Amino acid sequence: MRVTGGMSALGWGRGAVGIGRVLRSSSRPRSAAEEETIGGLWGPRRSSSASPCEQDRRKDWSHAELLEVLEARVRQLQAESVSEVTMKQVEMSQLPKGRGRWAEKLDQERQKLQKRQQHLKVQLQERSQKLAIRLQPWTLRIEPRLLSGQLASCLQPAAHRASESPWEERLNQVLREAPRRRSSEKRAQSKPNPAVEAQVLSQQQKLQAFFECCLATGHLPLAHHVLVSHHGRPQKQKLLTLAMYNTVMLGWARKGSFKELVYVFFMVKDAGLTPDLLSYMATLQCMGRLDQDARTIKRCLEQMAQDGLQLQQLFTALALSEEERAALLRAVVKAEPAFSPPPQTPPQVNTSTLLREIYAQDGPVSYPKLHLPLKTLQNFFQKQLHVELTSSVHVESVEKVQGLTKENIQAVRVSPVWTCCWDRPDGLSQVKTQGRLRKTLKTLRVQWEAALLRLLQETKASLAQEAHKGRPTLYPFLCLLSEQELVRMLLQALYALPAQGESLITLAYDLGLRTFNRHVVQQKWLSNQVEELKQRYTRYLQLLASDTQVAVPYLPRQYWEALGAPEAPPQRPWPLPVVLQLGKQLAEVLVQAVQMPRNLAAPQGACRLIPVLYHVYSFRSFRQIGILKPHPAFTQLLAAAAETTLTFEATDVPMLCPPLPWTSPHAGAFLLSPTKLMRSVEGTMQHQHLLERCPPAELHGALDALTQLGNCAWRVNGCILDLVLELFRAKGCARLGVPPPPSEAPRPPEGVLPPGTPPAYKAEVRRELARCLKVAREMHSLRIDALYRLSLAQHLRECTFWLPHNMDFRGRTYPCPPHFNHLGSDLARALLEFAEGRTLGPHGLDWLKIHLVNLTGLKKRDSLRARLAFANEVMDDILDSADQPMTGRKWWMEADEPWQTLACCMEVARAVRTPDPTAYVSHLPVHQDGSCNGLQHYAALGKDSMGAASVNLMPSDLPQDVYSEVAAKVEVFRRQDATKGIRVAQVLEGFISRKVVKQTVMTVVYGVTRYGGRLQIEKRLRELSSFPQEFVWEASHYLVRQVFSSLQEMFSGTRAIQHWLTESARLISHTGSAVEWVTPLGIPIIQPYHHDSKFVVRGGLQSITCISSADSNQKGLTFVSVHDCFWTHAADVPVMNQVCREQFIRLHSQPILQDLSKFLMNRFCLSPSATSKLSDRILVTKLQETLQSVPETGAFDLEQVKNSMYFFS
Repeated sequence: MRVTGGMSALGWGRGAVGIGRVLRSSSRPRSAAEEETIGGLWGPRRSSSASPCEQDRRKDWSHAELLEVLEARVRQLQAESVSEVTMKQVEMSQLPKGRGRWAEKLDQERQKLQKRQQHLKVQLQERSQKLAIRLQPWTLRIEPRLLSGQLASCLQPAAHRASESPWEERLNQVLREAPRRRSSEKRAQSKPNPAVEAQVLSQQQKLQAFFECCLATGHLPLAHHVLVSHHGRPQKQKLLTLAMYNTVMLGWARKGSFKELVYVFFMVKDAGLTPDLLSYMATLQCMGRLDQDARTIKRCLEQMAQDGLQLQQLFTALALSEEERAALLRAVVKAEPAFSPPPQTPPQVNTSTLLREIYAQDGPVSYPKLHLPLKTLQNFFQKQLHVELTSSVHVESVEKVQGLTKENIQAVRVSPVWTCCWDRPDGLSQVKTQGRLRKTLKTLRVQWEAALLRLLQETKASLAQEAHKGRPTLYPFLCLLSEQELVRMLLQALYALPAQGESLITLAYDLGLRTFNRHVVQQKWLSNQVEELKQRYTRYLQLLASDTQVAVPYLPRQYWEALGAPEAPPQRPWPLPVVLQLGKQLAEVLVQAVQMPRNLAAPQGACRLIPVLYHVYSFRSFRQIGILKPHPAFTQLLAAAAETTLTFEATDVPMLCPPLPWTSPHAGAFLLSPTKLMRSVEGTMQHQHLLERCPPAELHGALDALTQLGNCAWRVNGCILDLVLELFRAKGCARLGVPPPPSEAPRPPEGVLPPGTPPAYKAEVRRELARCLKVAREMHSLRIDALYRLSLAQHLRECTFWLPHNMDFRGRTYPCPPHFNHLGSDLARALLEFAEGRTLGPHGLDWLKIHLVNLTGLKKRDSLRARLAFANEVMDDILDSADQPMTGRKWWMEADEPWQTLACCMEVARAVRTPDPTAYVSHLPVHQDGSCNGLQHYAALGKDSMGAASVNLMPSDLPQDVYSEVAAKVEVFRRQDATKGIRVAQVLEGFISRKVVKQTVMTVVYGVTRYGGRLQIEKRLRELSSFPQEFVWEASHYLVRQVFSSLQEMFSGTRAIQHWLTESARLISHTGSAVEWVTPLGIPIIQPYHHDSKFVVRGGLQSITCISSADSNQKGLTFVSVHDCFWTHAADVPVMNQVCREQFIRLHSQPILQDLSKFLMNRFCLSPSATSKLSDRILVTKLQETLQSVPETGAFDLEQVKNSMYFFS
């Protein structure tokens, strides 16, 4: 994300100091006192901002800086024309005698420059010689050094023959040879070392990615060279896997290089590996391209059969492009003329009982159409395709461009560059000053582009030299994108850095991931996949467009798959070590190359250059981490220049056409950009492995649900956006969720403390300074978040757009674009409405009014009829809010969700003023919220009648509020303790409310501990100004105990199930495994919260998470969800309520706990071997006993949910 211009405002005058330091003239030395004051108030000096090693490195850099300055000076002198030099000499000869010393000084300067120019030429010549040495072609090894003497003897006679037939003989010989026994097999009995295994795995991942990247960039000989180098060294050979050999072999097969392929096949056998399907496929494909002898092909097929591999698997088990499939078939048919490829297997059908009706084979499945015609959707597709091909989106910022502040003006006035402007009668022209600052920034950018380009070329040359020595380096990764593309990406990252800096690991991951994403898009363009996508997507739109029909109705995924398999399989993501290594390399290039003059007012080349980025260390959460921090002068130069453009990655912006349907864990959502099906903690790959091993049909429910959510079209609520922008461009409004600008942040103490200030007062000043800094950073973060959201909303104001979805490791769904979606604050939700409208019908207006009252939070305990009556009573306030939101009575501002309330007021006003409200077309989403949905699932699991009544699973005349009930029970306990003389119970009189206990009650089912619950209650108590703060700690301890006791009484069955799940997770974690389960929808889940591969942190199994994963089991409606809050049109609320209840009953009619017990037993309770430790056998036995003791359930009848009006309301 690149952020420029008005999005980062100046804080506390630090901007004046930063920009002043750059613009201040070098001829004006600063006093020591002034220097000390500025340094003390606004941060450490350069000399103390880094470690001693960093300072030594900067000394080395200073020589390079001086050399570059001299280069620029020499080029400047060489560019001067002879006529200009002659004119200067004439002018000098006419100087008066009294000023002769100036002529002498010029002569001396000229002599010095001549000497420097000569020295510079020598330096440049040496540099060019070194670079030429690096770029000299190295001899790449082709023939391997085999460790098996027998294999080496088979290879040696044919090593130097020119004919091709001897290589076919060598292939026949190596096919007959048995694999050499690997040395690692001899040590199979030794106990594995987890640390060593992790290190080896990381090295293997980097090697595999290196070979694949070499194939993608056309450096196949280099990949072969590194493979040969590693194979010839026993210690290095241990890192090589069959997949690495196959990768290089496949590369030679595609080129039709039979000799090199045979070399790799020899190495496979020499390494003690048995060829697999991919090995034989590469060999046969190569022979098919070269039209090799049928006897060799037949011998290859015979050996494949002896290895237990079937011929048909070559065409069914491997992902092949059309070209590869044709070459393979050509070879097979030559040896077996009667062979024909097996017919395409019919698609597997999901057999889940929950989805039986959707995937039933006895009738077609209807799918709702979009409201847009085919031609419009095709135009939308072209726009989205252009966005993803360019990889970035430029958006105009909605931040009001501010004039220069007083601090800026003071900083500018001291600079001689702007003195002429200041001396004019009309004063300093702010517009012209900002224009000149933008021009300066543009000039610096040009210089940075040249420096980055030069350093990238030198880095690639150095890495290429290392790779030619047989070491896998980042050289092929840096060749994936053009150097110009890398430079643009690095500068975009530079402009996006916040003033407080970014951790190096975060920046490295971001740069590495961006490189991968752009490479994937580029590869699709170069391999003609974009043209294929255009054709398939046009046919796919036949299913969605409002003015087209398809012969047989399908779900989107089914229809997309019926259009044919893609030309090429999706590219697998790089392992995390590779992403970080590449990103770190790019970050280092950025740090070294990007510099700016210490004083922009000085003539070009006459001022020392300073780094724009500094690598410093900071403590975060008791850990020391490296941070890349921009120089304050650069940050404030960006702010003062006030550029008005935001740059987003294509995947950070909503799509302009319907997303691709999800068809696998690797394919779906954006047109070209790769997207993960399942989000996970970075570095964890278990989720991806589970998804890949899962049978495709079992994922159909999740894939189709995500596709359905992504197919909902949205538009911006322009009326709400205008009002929000009005506040945003003024001073914001924290009460309404519009963050104020940083200029409204509290100011720290000013001035320098006098000598003799008491230490206590100094400490208080430091605390106040830290508090102000913390508040300012939080305000800046909130402001930037709002800026992104509002700028994107303004950018998409006249557009219809879509939000592709994926899920987290629990199966919860989320929109992929992070900055502008319906999952967020009240303001974020109010900005969005359905692009497709529906007429209200006979009951839609009533549901709009009920929804409005729900948003206010005023009638939570009242019936739906009473809420509707209340809406009619306050209709004057509703209409006044709609007509005069900022100048009227402002009734909407007192609501719990003010912006959504205002949006609903406007919708109700338009509807009631329509001659026929039933015909009014409404676009506003109406919500139906679950009543503490986590406890609803627990109560249904345990068939707990008492708990079910508390969370509205049973019919009732009024909605039950579990939070108020818990608060009432806690109050009863408090009164009892107060009569016993317990001091804290007496202090809490009058302070126990629904708000105090709500968060703890809501999160206890998600595994919150007493410690976490105490912190939640402590936060609520501190918000009560009248509560004695000295009792907060003791009162929070007391209340969390009472809340847990109340829940134990009210939800006895729930607590028993939660205890069973928690104890099971604890025992599984003690076995050294991560907790796994499968949701009722069939999604494989693995708990990511673990210290390492062996231990899981306490509370690893978030028990309710397994249950909440089933919230997406809905059907038959186009709707969106925010976890346990479902949205639809007002007219469709009754239908959605019916479906919601039916699916809840169907879900909990399944033996969920029993199925979970069986799964965990099979997964973690296999009979321990006789050689395992006694403690391990005891642990497995205890786990088995725990899993078998599934909690008993109550007698609650689930059918009652159908008649519960307030189950979701």
